Amino acid sequence: MKMIKSLPLFIAVAFVGCASVPPANNQLNEQAKKLAAPSEGNAAIYVYRSNSVVGAALKKDVWVDGECLGETARGTFFLKEVLGNQEHTISTESEFSPNHLVLKTEPGKNYFVQQSIKMGAFVGGANVKQVDDETGKKAVSEYKLAQSGKCSKPAIKLDKK
Repeated sequence: MKMIKSLPLFIAVAFVGCASVPPANNQLNEQAKKLAAPSEGNAAIYVYRSNSVVGAALKKDVWVDGECLGETARGTFFLKEVLGNQEHTISTESEFSPNHLVLKTEPGKNYFVQQSIKMGAFVGGANVKQVDDETGKKAVSEYKLAQSGKCSKPAIKLDKK
């Protein structure tokens, strides 16, 4: 009986404090969702975070090639055009150090990267992985373009070899 009385409190606490980030304006959001081919010689990288309640209270930074895209919250995505025929590093903050994904891009192609939140020892961490086009297109169609902005952590320094 005591557990049943505590359930509403637990549910309220679980959903209070869901992180949010400023959305881009509707025109930019709709333009990004068209998944148009990138500019000549470029590739497009979509980085999204699912709408999962896991880690909903957390915002996590995302960078491409050490440049801040902004903070993600559940159900958001970023779009970044990059040069084709090059390797690009997508990074996200995690509990103790950033996690990186290296993509070799081709001109004219769209790439989709999912940022996922994972449990940590002290705070939640994050990871990034490339997903197939169908999965990425579906996510972008359902989520909102986040306004690019400042990251909460300093820029990622990448070792260029």
